[in-house]
Amino acid sequence: AARSLGSVRAPHSAEVAMVAYRSLALAALALALCAAPAAAAPKVKSPAPMPPSPPPSASPAVAAAAGEAAAEGKDDKLGAVIGIIIGAGVVGLAFSAFQLRLVSLIEVEPGKRAEGYTNMEDGSDTNSKLKLYEVYLAIQDGAKAFLMAEYILCAIFIVVFGAIVFVLTSNTPDGFDMMVGGCTALSFVVGAVTSIVSGYAGMMVAVYSNARTTIAAESPDEAGWTNSFNTAFRAGGAMGFSLTSLAMLMLAALIAVLTAILPGNLADEDFAKRLFECVAGYGLGGSCIAMFGRVGGGIYTKAADVGADLAGKVVAGIPEDDPRNPATIADNVGDNVGDVAGMGSDLFGSYAEATCAALIVAASSPEMVAAGWGALLFPVCVSAFGIVVCAAASFLATDAFPVKKEADVEHVLKVQLAVTALLMCGVTYPLAFFLLPAQFQIGVVMATPFAAWLCICSGLIGGCIVGFVTEYYTSHSYAPVREVAQSCETGAATNIIYGLALGYQSAVIPITIIAIVTFISFTFAGMYGVALGALGFLGTLATCLAIDVYGPVCDNAGGMAEMSELPASVRDKTDALDAAGNTTAAIGKGFAIGSAALVSLA
Repeated sequence: AARSLGSVRAPHSAEVAMVAYRSLALAALALALCAAPAAAAPKVKSPAPMPPSPPPSASPAVAAAAGEAAAEGKDDKLGAVIGIIIGAGVVGLAFSAFQLRLVSLIEVEPGKRAEGYTNMEDGSDTNSKLKLYEVYLAIQDGAKAFLMAEYILCAIFIVVFGAIVFVLTSNTPDGFDMMVGGCTALSFVVGAVTSIVSGYAGMMVAVYSNARTTIAAESPDEAGWTNSFNTAFRAGGAMGFSLTSLAMLMLAALIAVLTAILPGNLADEDFAKRLFECVAGYGLGGSCIAMFGRVGGGIYTKAADVGADLAGKVVAGIPEDDPRNPATIADNVGDNVGDVAGMGSDLFGSYAEATCAALIVAASSPEMVAAGWGALLFPVCVSAFGIVVCAAASFLATDAFPVKKEADVEHVLKVQLAVTALLMCGVTYPLAFFLLPAQFQIGVVMATPFAAWLCICSGLIGGCIVGFVTEYYTSHSYAPVREVAQSCETGAATNIIYGLALGYQSAVIPITIIAIVTFISFTFAGMYGVALGALGFLGTLATCLAIDVYGPVCDNAGGMAEMSELPASVRDKTDALDAAGNTTAAIGKGFAIGSAALVSLA
């Protein structure tokens, strides 16, 4: 893909799709080659099917028998699992780089031209180009300054709280075990650092793409809509695929390292439990950084937004994003802080916690332990398939159904989300039957691969419903938002009352959906099913992040167009894209809250 793009400055949509699909095909071939040795290896004769057994705590003999079965080599799927995880991770990182490469084809620096796009020199004066570049650099500097200040505090917190985690987790029922405490603290640090790296990468991608979206919007008529939307969406994709791939690969690497460090193996009683309880620190680290990004970043975002409005609209009496108001730089930085770095850390924490919860619950099942690493790492493989599916489906929004007018934006995003969820329902079915044992006991529930698949599908479908309900209550295309706007005609009091009541009403269906998903998941697979339901909510995480990051990129693009005094036609396009972006940000919050509710139970 890189070699093909090297000689093409601005490929057409069909050429881009062809190059990308060839890249995915090569990645799939590499994944198959990784899994081939395990598939070609002689099968180890399996022991007779185990009858339904009582809970593990009530029958130590069952757990011991499971350990002996694992020791006899019932791990013939390990090679396939490694191939799936590594292959999907490589696909995700490569696709992220591919998306960013397409965005980088648009030149921002004065004096350079972006072939295939209307340039500032073609439709605007040179002064506008210089202003845009100046604002672009100022926002980048502001984003780096904020992240530096935040991550210095995060580093101090990681050191202090990591020491607390080490001391507390070393106190085991068998006495003070520094090995367990050290492994848990290591997992905590790895999760926290991965969250920081993901947030920083997302912020840099967002502030790199905002001005390029503005330039793309200068193209006339349909081309302006298509180019500006594709630029913002690909920027979101670059962040989404890099975060999901990095999160999955770091978790898999952590499991491999701790398996080598901790004494024993799957043949030893309770080894899997001890291993995954140490790995659970990975989710804790991600969630702690999410607290800084979501709470600290959210406060900064709203303070900068309100401060800019007060200084400009109220005190000086000038329009929003007026270039005479220096607070607009902080406002544009804040858009990225909350909905890019903050949301990315939040969803990363939910993903890490959901996966770790599923791993811990799986380790409590003798049948799962007896089935080997393939069954135990099934939750990680679900995320791996999600990366590949999201990459394959991402061309729906940019190539198959490109945006050609304002009305297309929300429709394209809804189709993207729905198709990705349906594809995930299809690909996880054979995966469940390939990796999971025919029957496995979770607590008092005897589950099957079909039951596990139903739990994942309930999360996927529930997530889509929550997303679509959120869109209905936050999109200007539907009645609720328009009624809130009409309530402003009678004063601020009616606006506040109506808006608050509508907010309460909008939570009814999502809460009901979360309850239904929890009931279905727990009925079919116990607490393991609840964790799989949370993973189902996050099964399309790469797409959710792409849609979420799209919003602040478009918001920045509109503000930069105003500050650079570009033609009104540019601001019209970016404002329309930004309006849809506000809705997509709300959809991302719906996914984060829904998955967090399920994770808290698991």
